[in-house]
Amino acid sequence: MCTQHSKRSLIATVLGNRCPRCREGRLFSDRNPYNLSRTMRMPEHCPVCGQGFELQTGFYFGTGYVSYFLSVIFILVTCAVWYLTIGFGFTDNRLYWYLGLTAAFLFATQPIQQRLCRSIWIACFVRYQPCHVETAER
Repeated sequence: MCTQHSKRSLIATVLGNRCPRCREGRLFSDRNPYNLSRTMRMPEHCPVCGQGFELQTGFYFGTGYVSYFLSVIFILVTCAVWYLTIGFGFTDNRLYWYLGLTAAFLFATQPIQQRLCRSIWIACFVRYQPCHVETAER
């Protein structure tokens, strides 16, 4: 019987960009999401458990839906907070400040959001298997 379990929860695994199968291996080759030439570079397999990261050709096209959903949620939440704290007025520039700051924030955090969406997407399709650790060299 297997007694080996990861100490990471599913949320910590997704936010930490870890392999969803073993919750240990890194999904991305470079830790820095702002290294723009290598932001989305991923190894073919998990270095810990051997799980393939590209399940099929074009697998990560679905991350566009996740990205859209997260952006809409962010915009709705910030719009509600802005409305309740500052308010919107059509006689001044508050609406334009909100739109500009929101767009700037979403643009500035795009590399982080891309990685998060890939991590969420693969976690939807690959289940946690705590005892499936391969030591095969790839």
